[in-house]
Amino acid sequence: MSVGKRIYLQRELPDMKLVEEFKNIPASNTADVMGRNSAMNPRIHLVSKPKAQMMAGPAYTVKCRAGDNLALHAALNFCQEGDVLVVSNEEDNTRALMGEIMMAYLCYTKKIAGIVLDGPIRDIDEIGNWDFPVYCTGTTPGGPYKEGPGEINVPIACGGVSVNPGDIILADPDGVIVIPRKDAPVILEDAKKFMAADAAKLPAAKNGTANRAWVQKTLDEKGFEIIDDVYHA
Repeated sequence: MSVGKRIYLQRELPDMKLVEEFKNIPASNTADVMGRNSAMNPRIHLVSKPKAQMMAGPAYTVKCRAGDNLALHAALNFCQEGDVLVVSNEEDNTRALMGEIMMAYLCYTKKIAGIVLDGPIRDIDEIGNWDFPVYCTGTTPGGPYKEGPGEINVPIACGGVSVNPGDIILADPDGVIVIPRKDAPVILEDAKKFMAADAAKLPAAKNGTANRAWVQKTLDEKGFEIIDDVYHA
């Protein structure tokens, strides 16, 4: 087996009913019940205009060499409807890995749920207006190489977060989080409870009845000083 040039055709997939249920919960609420350690670096952000606020689907992972999209082209051949392509790129920002033609193939022919790319794209004048979720680090007219190596459906790092094939990718205008496939049922139930409790706090924040006593309690526990004076240099 040639490490670095592997394409796995099979993945362990999550229950798609779970995937659909996560679409009803803000990514921030789900991230909070995972210890706030699941969110990708905000350098990866939404650059298109999908009509649906939430994107969710099983991760189809692609490991690219920096600035090289041969493995990504291979993924276009093998990915399936509803997948979320998650692409590592060694954090390179000098070359666009995709443009309008590749993106159109994914959107219209393959009908994937969306793409998360740890690198830039190009043709933003078109893609930026599409009803298709595109998360990336930015744009550049500089194009990629097509030499490899690269791998498909192996563990990768994207936006500073580990992603395994088949993990659930959940994204909204705030950004992208990664939900481990095996933990998804428990996370879903916790996120539902958190969302309900969070929603109850909003009216209090608006009508002046919010209980902020916990702040002073925490400051005291952490040893903060509150000094009724100005700072003298």
